[in-house]
Amino acid sequence: MSKAVTVASTTRVLKSLISTVQQLFPVALADDVWDNTGLLLESPVIAPTTKRARVLLTIDLTTAVVDEALQKKALLIVAYHPIIFRPLKQITQSNTQQHSLLRLAHAGISVYSPHTAVDAQVGGMNDWLADVASRGQYISTKVIQPSKNDPSCSTGFGRLITLSDGMYTVRNIIENVKSGLHLKNVQVALADRHQDVDTATISTVAICAGSGGSVLSNVDAELWFTGELSHHEVLALRERGISAIICGHTNTERGYLTTGFAPKLQALIKSNTETLDANHYEKYDIEIMVSDADRDPITVF
Repeated sequence: MSKAVTVASTTRVLKSLISTVQQLFPVALADDVWDNTGLLLESPVIAPTTKRARVLLTIDLTTAVVDEALQKKALLIVAYHPIIFRPLKQITQSNTQQHSLLRLAHAGISVYSPHTAVDAQVGGMNDWLADVASRGQYISTKVIQPSKNDPSCSTGFGRLITLSDGMYTVRNIIENVKSGLHLKNVQVALADRHQDVDTATISTVAICAGSGGSVLSNVDAELWFTGELSHHEVLALRERGISAIICGHTNTERGYLTTGFAPKLQALIKSNTETLDANHYEKYDIEIMVSDADRDPITVF
């Protein structure tokens, strides 16, 4: 295979992979008021490669993840959090994030961020958290803050689940969360009525991946389950008689890469290969990888 053919086919498979991610998590579902989703870095360098295209999934695009992507010769990084969030006035090597982008561009690795589209989508991150909190045993679910580009209102940036009366104590849900997110510890803010975690029961849980303060602000569930709240948000919740399980921002997100994002993306690629033109992915062997280097930046001692 000549270099020219390789470059052309690699470019086409990159576009097909991005299209597939968008098929799974449409850009239209993302919050277009403040979020920055889509193709954030399109490398002008397409290095000759074998017929294997590696996609690396990560929550944060840190220097360690960049090193991993270079070592594993990824073609595309899908970073849940956008590494470019505010307008750039310069791109220099003295800034660690900008240096990472320069390294990736030079190596022929592009970067895509789906962020809040993953939160909003049916079967996305927030629905996964609903399953975590209840072990999939909730009676009903309601969308909180629907995506404005979805007329059906079936997608949105939070979830409110209803549980069977008396079925779950506060401790039950705490243990479900710790088990489902593989955490030894979580922070819990207990309202006065929930101080006895072994007898106080919960019938409604409001859920938001990452930072839930704004998305859940007007929701009067008995319990909030999120990654991050400010001190004053926690105080206000307790005054309203609402308890909260707070797990650390990315701890409510990272597990979905392995349990949801990766298998869904791999299955869609397989389906597209079988139902679309046989050359949709240029007959490349597509490998979906979840980053080993990506981790929460905060350690609890």
